[in-house]
This record gives sequence, C-alpha cells and structure tokens, in this order.
Amino acid sequence: MDIGIGLPSTIPGIRGRLILDWARAAEQAGFSTLGTLDRLVYGNLETIPTLAAAAAVTERIGLTTGIMIGPYRGNGALLSKQLATVDRISDGRLTVGIAVGSRPDDFEATASPYAERGKAFDAQLAEMRAVWAGEPRGYAGPIGPAPVRPGGPPLLIGGGSAAAFRRMTEYGAGWILGAGGPDAFAAAADTARASWRDAGREGEPRLVAIGYVSLGDEAEEHARRYLGDYYSFVGEYVDRIVAGALTTQQRVADAVAGFTAAGCDELILFPANPDLQQIELIADATGLS
Repeated sequence: MDIGIGLPSTIPGIRGRLILDWARAAEQAGFSTLGTLDRLVYGNLETIPTLAAAAAVTERIGLTTGIMIGPYRGNGALLSKQLATVDRISDGRLTVGIAVGSRPDDFEATASPYAERGKAFDAQLAEMRAVWAGEPRGYAGPIGPAPVRPGGPPLLIGGGSAAAFRRMTEYGAGWILGAGGPDAFAAAADTARASWRDAGREGEPRLVAIGYVSLGDEAEEHARRYLGDYYSFVGEYVDRIVAGALTTQQRVADAVAGFTAAGCDELILFPANPDLQQIELIADATGLS
C-alpha cells in the first residue's frame, strides 16, 4: 500500500511558504502523494492553486485532491482546464478525487442549488471527459492544454451512495473514502469492486482512503483543536472524528496494517499539526524511514 501525506492547507492561518517547504520535505521523505482537502466557507487555502504551487517545487511526488467538491465549482469546461493546467505543470502527477459534497453553506455561498448538486455533478463529469478527449469547442478547436495522459488525470469518485458507485464505474479510475477506519473502508471497497465488475470494467478500481494524524508533543490537543473546529458542523459526531485521529505511532501502525489488509491501494494521512517535524514523525510511524 502506498502512503501519502496531506498538505496542511486546511489549517487556518497557515503560512503560504510553509506549504512549499512541506511539499519539498514530503517528497524527500518518500511519500507517494500530496493530498488536499476541500472546503469553501472556511479559512483554508483553495485546492487548485495550492496544488499548482506544490507541483512547481516538486518533481516526483503525486498530487491528489482528496476530496474536491465538484458541483459548486460551476461548469465542467473551466474546471477541466484548471485541473489540466495543474496536471501539465506537474508533468502528469495529478489524481483528482472528486465528490458531490454535503455542506449546504458552500453551495449557498456560490449560489449553487444544493438540491440539484447530483445532476450538476453528472454534467460536470461528462464535460470533463469530453474536454480531456479533445472535443472541439470553438474556432480554435478543443479546450487546452492537452492532457499529459490519454483521457486526462485519473478520477477517484468519493461518496458511499449508489449514485457515487455508478459515477465511479462510468467516469472514474477508482474510489476514495472520505472518512472512516479500515472496517468502514473494507465494506465500501467491496461495494466498489462489485460495482466495477457488474459494469464490465476491466481490472480493478484504485481504492484510496484518508486519515488524520497528529504525533509528538501535545498530539491529542492539536487533533482536538483542528478537527474539532473543522468538523464542528456535524454536531456531536465531531467527538468521534477527533477520537479517530491517529495520535500515537502504534495507532498509525495499526491503521496502516488495517487498511493494507482491507485491500487499500493508498492511504493519505492529513496532519492536524502543521509543524514540519510531523513529516519525519509520520514517515517513521508508517515505516517509510
């Protein structure tokens, strides 16, 4: 199983220069990818320019949106161009984890109909496929830049609904778990694999999960402060999210073993503490170093 690491770009007040330093250090440590979370009404850095900046200061490490929310970003043509630009800057290192979203305030802020987000998402995915296939859109022909890889960056569809797994088989290269431990992943991964086979797709879907980690001094306090704030909108359930944070080396090792046993292809660990030392601590805990 590959081990990726999230950028601390969702932690409010993060210094922009730290994102660049974090990206370089994560690549040096041997992580498989740099991940970003996605939210509009919050004090985070925006996903697409953040990954473009990370791409510019790295050479080998992957870049993964885990998970980008599609429908409130408007039409698929512009989103396709933005993502293709990041992919071009990174020389084909981008993977797009994308989902329909579930926070009404993000949709209200962009005047996007929350109740129609599923329909809008389907239209976006169809347009992204068409744009990356090079279909002409005007006098100059197709929307560019041309994808580094045929068909464009691979899509990992997020969500646990029947519609999410249908979108995965129709448009995706795989599926990504937005939250939950190895047991939750295993159950949903079985559904993803079955959906893939039933749709007649060849091979196996790529299956990715994310987790939250905070190690070292005041590990639990960092997890409680950041995750408690970021997920405050879920009410009392936030306590379960905080409790699920990986705050010791043993808990990290157990999570890696559990996701590996469940057939996860890549686990992306997002930091609750933006200190650069976290990169070395996470690398040690996961066996990368």
